[in-house]
Amino acid sequence: MSGLGKFLSAASVLLATMSFTSPVQAEAVGETLFKNVRVYDGKGEELSAPTSVLVRGNRIAMIGTEDSDAPDATVIDGEGRTLMPGLIDAHWHTMLIRMTPEQLMFGDVGLANLLAGAEATATLMRGFTTVRDVGGPSFGLKQAIDADVLPGPRIWPSGAMITITSGHGDFRPISELPRDGSQSLSVIEQRGGAMVVDSPDLVRQRVREQLMQGASQIKLTAGGGVASPHSPLDVSTFTPEELKAAVDAASNWGTYVMVHAYTPAAVRRAIDSDVKVIEHAHLIDDATAQYIADNDVWLSTQPIIHEFFDGMFPSGSDQAEKAEEVMEGTDNLYQMVKKYKIRTAFGTDVLFSEEMARQQGQMLVSLKRWFTPAEILRQATSTNGELLELSGLRSPYKGKVGVIEEDAFADLLLVDGDPLADIDLLADPERNFLLIMKDGKIYKNNLVN
Repeated sequence: MSGLGKFLSAASVLLATMSFTSPVQAEAVGETLFKNVRVYDGKGEELSAPTSVLVRGNRIAMIGTEDSDAPDATVIDGEGRTLMPGLIDAHWHTMLIRMTPEQLMFGDVGLANLLAGAEATATLMRGFTTVRDVGGPSFGLKQAIDADVLPGPRIWPSGAMITITSGHGDFRPISELPRDGSQSLSVIEQRGGAMVVDSPDLVRQRVREQLMQGASQIKLTAGGGVASPHSPLDVSTFTPEELKAAVDAASNWGTYVMVHAYTPAAVRRAIDSDVKVIEHAHLIDDATAQYIADNDVWLSTQPIIHEFFDGMFPSGSDQAEKAEEVMEGTDNLYQMVKKYKIRTAFGTDVLFSEEMARQQGQMLVSLKRWFTPAEILRQATSTNGELLELSGLRSPYKGKVGVIEEDAFADLLLVDGDPLADIDLLADPERNFLLIMKDGKIYKNNLVN
């Protein structure tokens, strides 16, 4: 068995056989009737008048229903509070939050899975009921969450980040070079964190392997990155032929490729290769922003600002200098998003920091320096839900997320206040999210009965 196979087997056995007692127990009921709630539907500019929402099973069955429509339902009186869709993070690394890169590569795989499971529960309790995982071995954790082994968000998994030699995601030490076709996979590849490829044929193979394991979309690193030790920001990595090989392989499965890219050159090369989604793009210019808009390409970006990312890397290090360059580009990027009306999804890109992960809601709120509360809420709900629909039949969940409408998934938050009037409410989910429901099950209920 390959190293990757051993990793996945160990993770599956661990999750299937361990005795797990979660501090968060779901309350499953057949029907739940939310009464006297003001609804933010994920799309609009204002809350509804006080109304009611009926949840039947894991779906929203009816909006504006009466008690007589569901006489046996569990009734929750919202007392005029806001009922809104669960939040969505479109750039999340499910397996890479509580581990350092060294621990991920050389530490115990059982510990890695348990820490990721604990972080998944914490993510859900911050009100993020869905995440798009953009790199890492999240398949086993997703299966465990879906099987109710432990609480966590819905996961749209990408599997391993696909990179090139020296590219972003290539964490191999120099001592592992050179490598030729006869050599075994590196540790980071064995553990499913990244796959290093240097030809169109190998790109196709690695893409198909992620799809075989259940990837709903594919992630390539098409330009340099901050965290990787051998990856300058200015470089463009994959050749057009390699990018096209990935796009063709994903398209054959009815899904899409997203690329990590910061610079105009990397972004333009990806768009010219029919990539559908650009991640980051903090260093692009006006002409490239216009090019994104003209080609109807999605931008999935993040508020990478000093408030959250200062001190992530040692002062004076190459990584710290690269992080500073990216942070300096954030304001200009969001200004161009508004200027060119680019379709923009919200994500956070938290890596290797449990403390930063706790600020997930605050990172969403930080967008208020560029966007209105309604625009912010749309990004993290219905807009992100539209992005997830790009996975087509590869979507692991057959229903709508990010909206409150009939037949959408019942992923809901009851907020103590009006986030359209006070977006800061989202920065303190422990206090302000009184009830959290995912898939029709209540995971948090702080209402006084």
